[in-house]
Amino acid sequence: MLKAILLDFNGVIINDEAIHRELVEDLLLQENLPPIAKDYPQCCLGRGDRACLRDLLVRRGRAISEDYLSKLIAIKTKAYCQRLYSLESIPIYPGLEPFLVQLQSKALYIGLVTGSLRSEVDAILAQTNLSHYFQVIVGGDEVNQSKPDPEGYLKAVERLNQQFPEAAIAAANCLVIEDTPVGIKAAKQAGMQVVGVANSYPFHFMQRQANWAIDDFSELDLERVEKVFALV
Repeated sequence: MLKAILLDFNGVIINDEAIHRELVEDLLLQENLPPIAKDYPQCCLGRGDRACLRDLLVRRGRAISEDYLSKLIAIKTKAYCQRLYSLESIPIYPGLEPFLVQLQSKALYIGLVTGSLRSEVDAILAQTNLSHYFQVIVGGDEVNQSKPDPEGYLKAVERLNQQFPEAAIAAANCLVIEDTPVGIKAAKQAGMQVVGVANSYPFHFMQRQANWAIDDFSELDLERVEKVFALV
């Protein structure tokens, strides 16, 4: 049966991918490396900053230390926070909060699994008054491997069971909401079913990759999903 919903953050909860791309390209320019359009989606969409920046630099023949990579991530994090808080409002996707309320009404556990730094996620959720909806959060700096590795999703299940042992949640009890191929792959490798939301890729692409595809939260028929889970 369906017991938990696990959501990605960037591209599912917050519409900030354009900001991330601009800041990553700024970092490349500071490294005297002009951005190449195809590189960002291939190296970065759905992945944490460390994996994203490392792969971009490796593609350009740059071998850098973990310390230098951490320095670049710190520069990007500072710039991201400055950019986000300069906006009139945080760009949360429409329909998110009513969807989270619906999940709560069904007594489903709610988690968040992201490549973003945990500090960034906590700050944004606090500013948007969304923190109380999530029982567990797994940030990109809390795992060793970025998506498409399933580590983050498996860690979310582990943390849910630590907090709510009576729930006995398994991966098969979890539905993931993702917006990228690497995120969908991570969830499937964790043994979870996936809803692909067409925020970063076209709807037909999500249809091919995920178990369900939607354009926005209002299109997800939870009753239908619960019936499918009940048959597994």
